[in-house]
Amino acid sequence: MRSLFPLLFVASPVLADPPSIEAVTATRAADGWRFDVTLRHPDTGWDHYADGWRVLDLQGNEIGMRTLLHPHETEQPFTRSLSGVQLAEGARQVQVQARCNVDGWAPVMQIVDIK
Repeated sequence: MRSLFPLLFVASPVLADPPSIEAVTATRAADGWRFDVTLRHPDTGWDHYADGWRVLDLQGNEIGMRTLLHPHETEQPFTRSLSGVQLAEGARQVQVQARCNVDGWAPVMQIVDIK
């Protein structure tokens, strides 16, 4: 029994920090809305990195998606933009959610006021 104790730690799942949204700016443009999103994630390279974020309406419908094609382990936090997002007439808020390639979508979403 004594020799099995160290194996319990080896078999335990590794808990990682989900990507967090540090800032979001929404700006009206001629082709819709532009979203500038600043993320932070402990990227370790191609094996584990923040690989995207999306804009959702308040009902949870995806209305825009920005895919991140490479890790940013030496650039934290980092900001990326998405243009041409079409919002419903009269929309006053949206949600932004980040994702990593290992853990999927972060459980916490940022509510963004549209002005």
